[in-house]
Amino acid sequence: MTGDMMTGNILTLNAGSSSIKFALFAPEGPDLLASGQVEAIGGATKVKAKLADGQVALERAWETGEGPANHGAALGEILHWIDEAFPGARIAAVGHRVVHGGPEHSAPVRIDQEVLADLEKLVPLAPLHQPHNLAGIAAASTAFPEATQVACFDTAFHRTQPRLRESFAIPQRFYDAGVRRYGFHGLSYEYIARRLAELEPELAGGKVIVAHLGNGASMAALDAGKSVASTMGFTALDGLVMGTRSGTIDPGVLLYLMQVEGMDADAISALLYSQSGLLGLSGVSNDMRTLEASDKPEAAFAIDCFVDRVARSIGDLAAALGGLDAIVFTGGIGENSSRIRADVLAKLGWLGLAFDQQANAAKAIDIGQPASMVRLLVIPTNEEAMIALHARRIAGLQNPRVEAAE
Repeated sequence: MTGDMMTGNILTLNAGSSSIKFALFAPEGPDLLASGQVEAIGGATKVKAKLADGQVALERAWETGEGPANHGAALGEILHWIDEAFPGARIAAVGHRVVHGGPEHSAPVRIDQEVLADLEKLVPLAPLHQPHNLAGIAAASTAFPEATQVACFDTAFHRTQPRLRESFAIPQRFYDAGVRRYGFHGLSYEYIARRLAELEPELAGGKVIVAHLGNGASMAALDAGKSVASTMGFTALDGLVMGTRSGTIDPGVLLYLMQVEGMDADAISALLYSQSGLLGLSGVSNDMRTLEASDKPEAAFAIDCFVDRVARSIGDLAAALGGLDAIVFTGGIGENSSRIRADVLAKLGWLGLAFDQQANAAKAIDIGQPASMVRLLVIPTNEEAMIALHARRIAGLQNPRVEAAE
């Protein structure tokens, strides 16, 4: 980046296997300037960016093999556009979404060589995510050698869970080696906990289940804003039915796949991560919008399986909390699908809740009836704002207005 007209911008990066999502925040306060992503890095690459008002400011596509070949080159495309769109912007800190922080990292941290070595050791715990997060860190460190690099962990928020909720019923030595339930989507849950404290302070101090429903889906039980249980466990495969991920599955099925089907670890990994979930059940799509629009019975069945698992898991998390004051829906499906919310809530009347069909259809924040014993809310999440908040604080650029980031 060039020039000194603006100082202290925060860049957030979420690097996947073949993509980088980014957001650029103003030097002061929580103001989002732009966001976007590069998809299919190394293939038929596409880059798209939009300004804070939603206006598309960049859209470009390459033929296979002609675009950015790696994460570093993809980040270069992002930076070139930022330089043109925001002349003089200077990146003071880069906040990275890192899927796995292991048992040691319970908060965001400034990245140095020691931290990098720790994150490298965690690759076996998240082999499909961690290497790409590290690639994003390497690319940003090269592009911004003077900027503060900050790792924000998806597992950190759940380190408040008691040991009995972390432990599998296997010998202790595996727990000591790091085989335990970690929980994920922590940045989303942390953001929702903060927003709930702003919107409903009294409710935020109670027993709340947050349903982060999207292509990747999980739920967490929050007691006074702290995570005490989650549907995801050792990996982001566990728990709910997801777009292409299986969710909870009998371990005996995996033994069967190895012993009878002759599948190796790579084949099983591809099956559970990429070929299962809504896609595997329906044979139609992993996208809930497509399934809702479909008249195929297989699509309806996949939706029913998704809804059933969510409803049953809410009962499980309510038991973990020992009561329930509120359910908060968030994530792409949780925020946008009135059908899924209605179908889930229709199964939970026994909890004393009652939802308002008109408010739900109108995508209101409060979708509960006045007589409902459980508050029912829809709150949009913002993981990028959460990452920016942490990056700004750790870089020493804290501004009080960031606390109210939306």
